[in-house]
Amino acid sequence: MAERQGRTAPDAVLTRIGQVVMLHHAGDREEARHRLLDLWAEIGEHGDPLHRCTLAHYLADTQDDPADELAWDLRALTAAEEAGEDTGEEARAVIAFYPSLHLNLADDYLGLGRFDAARTHLRWAREAAAALADDRYGEGVRAAIARLQARMGEGGGGAWTPPRQRP
Repeated sequence: MAERQGRTAPDAVLTRIGQVVMLHHAGDREEARHRLLDLWAEIGEHGDPLHRCTLAHYLADTQDDPADELAWDLRALTAAEEAGEDTGEEARAVIAFYPSLHLNLADDYLGLGRFDAARTHLRWAREAAAALADDRYGEGVRAAIARLQARMGEGGGGAWTPPRQRP
């Protein structure tokens, strides 16, 4: 049963991803990468967009090569765009990912010396963060945006729109 006493049952795939992320945060980056790649093989390129977004988002953090990290972050954004096309709970869940996805892409591009792309994604991260709640997650993402903004010497400004609405 998907709902019991007003609560949605936990998503087994997201739970498994979260367990591997804890392994990564505990310091075992290589093992986490291998387990996340196994999950990616299980889910597949055409699996649930929210699962792919979440998995690719965390897989990016386990990469050693900056170009590989960028590739995984781009996969996460593509999956988020697919999930955002729905009108249900999945689309709402993905909205909270956009600031972090764009922040990671800005950082990836900065590391690769692609400054215009970095500035663009930083601007989109900053604007998307307006949709975040004033909770621990929202505050953490906004603080990370401010840190990257300071590293890049960037000010405010620029409007962000969800990717499927951009010209």
